[in-house]
Amino acid sequence: MSKFLPKLMTATALAATFSIPAFAEGFGLGRPALPEEITAWNLDISPNGDGLPVGSGSVEDGEMIFSENCAVCHGEFAEGVDNWPKLAGGDGTLADKDPLKTVGSYWPYLSTVYDYVRRSMPFGNAQTMSDDDVYAITAYILYSNYIVEDDFVLSNENFLDVDMPNADGFIIDDRPSSEYTIFTEENACYENCKDSVEITKRATVLDVTPDEAGTDQAAAEPAPEAAPVEVAVAEEAPVEAPVEAPAEVVTAAFDADLAAKGETVFKKCKACHQTGEGAKNKTGPILNGVFMAKVAHVDGFKYSNDMLGANEAGAVWDEAHLAEFLAKPKSVYSKTKMTFAGLKKDSEIAAVIEYLKSVSQ
Repeated sequence: MSKFLPKLMTATALAATFSIPAFAEGFGLGRPALPEEITAWNLDISPNGDGLPVGSGSVEDGEMIFSENCAVCHGEFAEGVDNWPKLAGGDGTLADKDPLKTVGSYWPYLSTVYDYVRRSMPFGNAQTMSDDDVYAITAYILYSNYIVEDDFVLSNENFLDVDMPNADGFIIDDRPSSEYTIFTEENACYENCKDSVEITKRATVLDVTPDEAGTDQAAAEPAPEAAPVEVAVAEEAPVEAPVEAPAEVVTAAFDADLAAKGETVFKKCKACHQTGEGAKNKTGPILNGVFMAKVAHVDGFKYSNDMLGANEAGAVWDEAHLAEFLAKPKSVYSKTKMTFAGLKKDSEIAAVIEYLKSVSQ
């Protein structure tokens, strides 16, 4: 009996403890949570605005805060870095085979943006930003998706006034009433089923289809090349090369004050492009000498095929072409590696072009 004595004593001690008046109700564990403790955990924000804290933040402040806390993963312009998510772009792609789902193109509620940033960001240092900082970051993400202007200030008061582009792109999930019944035994169809399932096509976007010996091997093997056929070519008399007329020198008017403003706006481009002495190709090519130069003219930079085609066609970065490209790069060269959505103001575009003239002289 002695080996059971410790357990017996423990049980007796617990019984005596729970008989004390302070533990008369329940087990006497813990205490009611304080209001401030509940508030610290109750962070959810509903689409109707419930749970939004009082505060505000501007696009201007958000650009700086985003650059310091978010850009390392999501890019300076919310364009995404490597495999980290893109937060901007994708407008009009939801019907494509490979849609780009971002805050601007896909998310129906702005509350989801604020809630997620406030709860989980920045990565590895969550819940360290103030409510005003989160408002500012959310405002900058809206601006990056062309939903608000650069002077916009987001707050708990105007939060629900923001119209998300895909707000009407979802339907009510009523599957328990409209779909589940088709899987009941009375309605289910188990006739004419296949004896086996085979892979007939392979994934194109993600490399997820496993390779198996012999699978589609015949289709993968290239067809044998045909033997070359010799063709006799008659010799032609040499043709003298035409004398090229001297190239017309284009002299563009230059506004130094406007160029100075453009240098300030160009800070949005410095993450990818360098100018001046010692400039090097980065994510984008150096832009020294770009004004009135041929498209895709920088040696050592790997341009997209459509820009290389423009080079062969003789396209030039004149004022009109630069303005069109800076406003919306993807609309000019859809395959361009430039992920920046574009400058929204004509005044900013004109200033940047003037700055590019200054580094092209």
